[in-house]
Amino acid sequence: MSERAPSIAAYENGPFLVRGTIEILDERGEPVETHRGTVALCRCGHSSIRPLCDGSHATRRSRPSSTD
Repeated sequence: MSERAPSIAAYENGPFLVRGTIEILDERGEPVETHRGTVALCRCGHSSIRPLCDGSHATRRSRPSSTD
């Protein structure tokens, strides 16, 4: 199986999706086990499994006020 070139996509009000072969390190410089070819990285800071996303952003989103 060949390695896939890494790519990162930012999703509005969501995580960074990292695809491909890449080493992810935690704040201590230790490798984070991902077990997947695509991982979601937390951007909101509320995930209980940081640096990985656990979907917490979905319940913490601030909704824009309507100007209609």
